[in-house]
Amino acid sequence: MTTNAGKTGSNKMSIQEYTRRSFVKTACLSAAALTMPESLSAVQTGKNTPKKPNVLFIPVDDLRTQLGCYGHSQMLSPTIDSLASDGVLFARSYCQVPVCGASRASLLTGVRPTRHRFIDYYAKADEDLPGALSLPKHFKNNGYHTISNGKVFHHRNDIVESWSETPWGPKSKGSWRNYQFEENKILDAREDTRGPAYEAADVPDNAYFDGQIADKTISDIRRCKDMGKPFFIAAGFMKPHLPFNAPLKYWELYKRENIDLADNPFRPKGAPDASLHNWGELRHYYNIPKEGPLPDDMARTLIHGYYACVSCTDAQIGRILKELDRLSLSDNTVVVLWGDHGWQLGEHGLWCKHCNFETSLHSPLIVKSPWIKGGKKTTALTEFVDIYPSLCELCGLTVPGYLEGTSFVPLIKNPDRLWKKAAFSRYIKGDSIRTNRYRYTEWTRDESVPGAPLKLTQYARMLYDHNLDPNENVNISELPDNRELVTQLSKMLKGGWKAVRI
Repeated sequence: MTTNAGKTGSNKMSIQEYTRRSFVKTACLSAAALTMPESLSAVQTGKNTPKKPNVLFIPVDDLRTQLGCYGHSQMLSPTIDSLASDGVLFARSYCQVPVCGASRASLLTGVRPTRHRFIDYYAKADEDLPGALSLPKHFKNNGYHTISNGKVFHHRNDIVESWSETPWGPKSKGSWRNYQFEENKILDAREDTRGPAYEAADVPDNAYFDGQIADKTISDIRRCKDMGKPFFIAAGFMKPHLPFNAPLKYWELYKRENIDLADNPFRPKGAPDASLHNWGELRHYYNIPKEGPLPDDMARTLIHGYYACVSCTDAQIGRILKELDRLSLSDNTVVVLWGDHGWQLGEHGLWCKHCNFETSLHSPLIVKSPWIKGGKKTTALTEFVDIYPSLCELCGLTVPGYLEGTSFVPLIKNPDRLWKKAAFSRYIKGDSIRTNRYRYTEWTRDESVPGAPLKLTQYARMLYDHNLDPNENVNISELPDNRELVTQLSKMLKGGWKAVRI
């Protein structure tokens, strides 16, 4: 687990201070929103009467792009694949931070992380960016009934005024790890360890939390249908986060002998120490060795468990989408599904997230809008901070001027158009940039003295050519022939997100 080091009160900025210079921009964007085509912002219900669209917002914890719609066939995800066929799939979407607390705080405020903001899983938006106008709060302020079910913000008490109702989470007689077997609950209650890293209980779906989250969301959709105002319902699913606990029937979807292990379970050639970690999140579980690699048998079991959890969550999402259809709400509901970051399943000898490799930074993003033809895929580079302004544009809301993302609605309409030149991510001291061809990362230490300008000294870097090395197995940053390229990418990284917009 990461620490909360680096969070200091002197580096925090209220949103009021942050947005002062953006007032004019906000006014211009507000005026522009008033002239938006009706086909993007609302559906007509009667004579010239616009009806705001509903929003179904679906975060999925630790979901990597190993899905059928992303070109992978082993893991069964029929609901998500179907949603992609009806909507727009973002083939190269990237989180800002590869850890749940920080990733969600950044996405839900539309603001990027820094060395002192949105750092780790402890991150809270209302502490790191006081006064932030969260995405759901903006919708609430514009007449939406907003509901949070499950894991939306990492901390349920983060910016609680975002929601029209008290944020809801499932209850368990044990811990949040939600074991069903009594022996696992007993192990989990020990002070020196957590329970096992996986469980397959022969129980109904709603014995586990994600089934309960689906039940609650379906009930809320029915209740909100006749409320007389549009809804913004967030259904935050908790799997495939560890432990990999899922009903037995989802484990039985897979034949163990057919499950592939990572084909690059080794340290990338030339990779710096800064790029690796000891996957402490997984090692907390009692049946996981505290040091060294996992035996192949254990690795295959964990991958099996991850697959089972994804298939279970996929089924719960399917139940919710079927209810939208049954209630005739699909034709006026924008659906957004995203994973808060990727996850390592043994690649580079790593498990969990917490690193600047593509496998941890790349995560699914699918958007379905009733007024835009689906079945599209874009390979343009997109970032999770782009979701906030995009939803505003799709629903006809003004776009707050302080947001640091770019609405991807133009990509939804034309997936092949020119777009931004890079996506930016960071984790602790490592800043990373993804261009069409390369991923480049620099690690720096702060050697500033009080009262002086920021002084960062680089101590490690890595570069991967995704045209030649898509699995990032050879760090080419130190090759003499790449000096000019490294200089260019370093300059782009330091230039920041504003410099790469089209």
